[in-house]
Amino acid sequence: MNSVSQTIDSEQLVSAPFFLRGEVLHGTDVIQTSRDLGVTFATPRIPFDRAVPPRTEVPPLLNVPLAEIIDFLVETGQRLVAPGNDHMQECIERMCRTHILPRAVVENTARHAAAYLDKRILSAEVAQNFPDPRALDEWVPKEDFTGRRSFVRAFAPRLIHVLPGNSPGVAVKSVAQGAMVKAINLFKMSSADPFTMVAILRTMADIDPGHPIVKSMSAVYWRGGDDATERVLYRPQYFDKIVAWGGGDAINNVIKYLGPGFQLVSFDPKTSISMVGREGLVDDATIDRVADLCSADVMTLNQEACVASRFQFVEGEQDQVDRFCERLHFHIARRAAESGDVRPLDMDMREAVEMMIMMDDEYGVWGRTDGKGLVVRSDEPVDFHPINKTANVVRVERLDDAVRWINVATQTVGFYPFDRMANYRDRLAAGGAQRVVHLGEAGPSTIGNPHDAMYPLHRFVHWMAHEDGRGEG
Repeated sequence: MNSVSQTIDSEQLVSAPFFLRGEVLHGTDVIQTSRDLGVTFATPRIPFDRAVPPRTEVPPLLNVPLAEIIDFLVETGQRLVAPGNDHMQECIERMCRTHILPRAVVENTARHAAAYLDKRILSAEVAQNFPDPRALDEWVPKEDFTGRRSFVRAFAPRLIHVLPGNSPGVAVKSVAQGAMVKAINLFKMSSADPFTMVAILRTMADIDPGHPIVKSMSAVYWRGGDDATERVLYRPQYFDKIVAWGGGDAINNVIKYLGPGFQLVSFDPKTSISMVGREGLVDDATIDRVADLCSADVMTLNQEACVASRFQFVEGEQDQVDRFCERLHFHIARRAAESGDVRPLDMDMREAVEMMIMMDDEYGVWGRTDGKGLVVRSDEPVDFHPINKTANVVRVERLDDAVRWINVATQTVGFYPFDRMANYRDRLAAGGAQRVVHLGEAGPSTIGNPHDAMYPLHRFVHWMAHEDGRGEG
């Protein structure tokens, strides 16, 4: 334990154990610091020999039927929300010490995340990702028009998952996806949440400690950018791909280790927006209804998720747009109060907004920088990243003017009126956007649809071909 750790009261120290292919590893060898709150927590040292299975080992899930894997995941989902699940209760208690979101949001997110482990959802994910899902279970015979024969399989990959800290739901989804592609998985947990993944895996081990899914999963924590650890793990002789979620720094850190045979599947930083046509401003009742829909998108996971709207491009005259801003602020503040999230804005954002308040001829500001909800109206997007219950309404003469702000970092576009969406979807896609939805529906998504402009499971697997020459004649 280092000198810093010796000054910390061991009774107050939060412990974050590891999970290594069915075994829980406790320890307080290393004192870590959470990203957002600066809270200390303790972890064991990573036993690399246990965290990295040799290439000579056939993946434990390789010959387990997909149907059996899905059944086990469904049972796991039921156990995660069971009242007597001590692992999840302990996880929530500890997570509330390190996570930026309030307890009620953490609890609701953890509970809703388990809903992904539903047989219909998991089966639909596989069906949408693979034209012939048999390739996950067997070598599928093929023959081209020349008569040349082959067999193709979606072979079990070896994956490192770099998890984000903004959503416990990603942990549930990552476990399920890693299991369905039959991968050997090493999960790098986030400093904001070094608990959820281990709680899920311990729940699985309670069902069957020897199940191939359990034997395919490990979860550890190290500080992102720790070269001594990453130089050991980020190697093609150990893993095929890094599945990375996170901010720009996290993704850039991973990129430097890439090379032949070692690939990146990136769920990198995205910004989502709203587009509101004049039809949403025709009268006060419509303005209020549309502003409420827009606030639902702004406040998705208290604006911590990539799908949460940050910029709202509104088509109309300034007095109409200002009425919209007033109602949008009202609904954001209402949702913030209901969630119990009262985090103030960080210093840089507070200073930027306070400067805008002084320039009232150029900007409109509704609310304060106290974290209870804020709306800034401007003629162009502000140069800071709206977060923590903050919306930037950009007034435009026409929605066509908003399209020029679309780029490859634009994930979700919430759109109103709904009957104009089809007129814009090609232009949004050409600009780089990945998803357009009804305003108010940024959070839910169609089961099995692409995520970040790709079908993830199809990208995860190691596609292997066995060519068997030409048939007779």
